[in-house]
Amino acid sequence: MGEEQTLEQILARQRQLLGKPLSASLRGNAAALRSLFQDSSDVTFHEFAVRNGPQALIVYFGGLSDTKMLDEHVIAPLKTIGSDNEHGWDAILPLITVSSSQPVRTVQKLADELGSGNPVLLLDGQAAAVSFSLPLWHMRPIEEPQAETVVRGPREGFVETIQVNASMLRRKLQSPAFKLHRMSIGRYTKTQCAIAYIEGIVDPGLVTEMQQRLSQIDSDSILDSNHIEEWIEDNPMSIFPQLQATERPDVVASSLLEGRVAVLINGTPFSLIAPATLLSMMQSPEDYSQRSFVSTGIRWLRLLISFIALFMPSIYVAVLSFHQEMVPTTLLLTISKSREQIPFPALIEALLMEVTFEALREAGIRLPKQVGSAVSIVGALVIGQAAISSGIVSSPMVMVVAITGVASFLIPNYSLGLAVRLIRFPVMLCAGVLGLYGIVLAALFILVHLLSLRSFGVPYLTPLAPVQFEQFKDTLIRAPRWAINQRPHMTGSVWNKFRIRPNHSRWKKG
Repeated sequence: MGEEQTLEQILARQRQLLGKPLSASLRGNAAALRSLFQDSSDVTFHEFAVRNGPQALIVYFGGLSDTKMLDEHVIAPLKTIGSDNEHGWDAILPLITVSSSQPVRTVQKLADELGSGNPVLLLDGQAAAVSFSLPLWHMRPIEEPQAETVVRGPREGFVETIQVNASMLRRKLQSPAFKLHRMSIGRYTKTQCAIAYIEGIVDPGLVTEMQQRLSQIDSDSILDSNHIEEWIEDNPMSIFPQLQATERPDVVASSLLEGRVAVLINGTPFSLIAPATLLSMMQSPEDYSQRSFVSTGIRWLRLLISFIALFMPSIYVAVLSFHQEMVPTTLLLTISKSREQIPFPALIEALLMEVTFEALREAGIRLPKQVGSAVSIVGALVIGQAAISSGIVSSPMVMVVAITGVASFLIPNYSLGLAVRLIRFPVMLCAGVLGLYGIVLAALFILVHLLSLRSFGVPYLTPLAPVQFEQFKDTLIRAPRWAINQRPHMTGSVWNKFRIRPNHSRWKKG
């Protein structure tokens, strides 16, 4: 109980300090800030006297602020030039050669500015401070996203710095209609986010909805894009992703031109795009860099392969367990001969191989790059051959699992591919219990669930349900550029027609 009271006292002291306005006493402000940041070794309090002027205090975090620029453009001019007559901000600010600054009047605002890497200058006798935009950006070089590689197309990807990501979008969308609305989320992390959209193309209701959902996030920390995704999606209990995550600026730019909105998050290279549909996540950026006939054929191949990735093991189990009459006699004799020494039924055999394959795939991802691919490939070959030789699984089952595994890699969106991989297991259980009837029931359940899903009010299966034939030009097929003369119907009156606000307690104000 004593420890709980101590924690309450600490929180009460923090709230009391953060809620105070800055006073005209430099000593009082310094005491409050030292109490607030006590035991923080990375905060610097640099007190000095302005030449022919008052005492000054500059506060910043080491490693977050550019100390070289701070010394040259803030501290040095105040110490060497100073003020002859007046000692207020009107006399001090013209001496400072920093382009961007803003007033700070509360301790809470001061703490937020320090956390953003902006040093804050306080003067004795002034009940307000000034923060300077001098953050120190440490960032990795711009590289091609490893999870969204293309043969033909841009090679740049987002980084973990939101300012750099915003500038990459600005270079592609140079119109003043491209807007960025900034906000911070997270009680402790104060993560900087930005809502990106194109004014005049996006529906204003979509932007308002995104702002409301982001502003109602009540969390201590936001460290990744998935933290935000789970808060703002329409159906958080669905296995299917309802927002599209991408590292590519060209994907975000093309989505904004279609009337969608994007959320950039500081600290992660992934941005979120809403609304998202099933067919939009089955598209690849390279579809728009190839000829229209080639892209259309690849899109149909992806749809076929996705069906194989989801249902092929289940169909194999159902046919062998309940519907042997559907298999040609020669093929049935070959399969039966390979299964003579197998001690497990087809369902257990399929589950065993699928779990082993998924474990090898995860091991290949988690291990270092130098050994990851070798372990996954060699492990699959060795384990598969050993399982066949020892009579645990049959060779047709190994081939089915291998084809299914390769097919799952053709799904462009990684989150959607994970959903398909996970759904495959309950579908196999239905096939092992009820045969093809179980597969049909599972497929109907999945279809009904997809029909009920919404992404910011837009039906998940748009344009298939509801049917919108004019959108088939850029979904089921990829028509030539000159033939695509309409944006997707998720803007304007048509978008509002299908918009359904989620009835979830997290979006109820108060």
